Amino acid sequence: MIVMYDDYIINPRNPRHKTKLKDYGLCPFVINIQEATRQNDYFRIALWTGEYLQLTLMSINPGDDIGLELHSNLDQFIRIEQGRGTVMMGDRKKQLDFKAEVYPGYAIFIPAGKWHNLVNTGRKPLKLYSIYAPPEHPRGTIHKTKEDAEEDHHD
Repeated sequence: MIVMYDDYIINPRNPRHKTKLKDYGLCPFVINIQEATRQNDYFRIALWTGEYLQLTLMSINPGDDIGLELHSNLDQFIRIEQGRGTVMMGDRKKQLDFKAEVYPGYAIFIPAGKWHNLVNTGRKPLKLYSIYAPPEHPRGTIHKTKEDAEEDHHD
């Protein structure tokens, strides 16, 4: 298991090997994504932002959600690594007629132009990684809390 410590992910099998949590975009990068996702405690952190896609890690607290959103010009992929939730999607903001329960190992594909939200329905943080194509967030994005993300989004 990998352990997060002071903005680093540390591999206990090789304690000298630690990966700083930052955006490694435009550089070659390799990481155990499953373990890094499970250890991430930030609401959102961009781990790799390239020209055509972006990888973010997220941790959603119990009872909380990602927040209702729409990406008109990009597709999104989400994989659940820990916890459980309900994903909702639809063509209109107030008509999310697609609903599914999600658990570890589940993948969610969100087409461009779909309103969507993901709610943590479990008792522990919902840990996931998300891939956007093209990138959605500025390179280097770090939102320690959902409130940080909402403030940043309003700017």
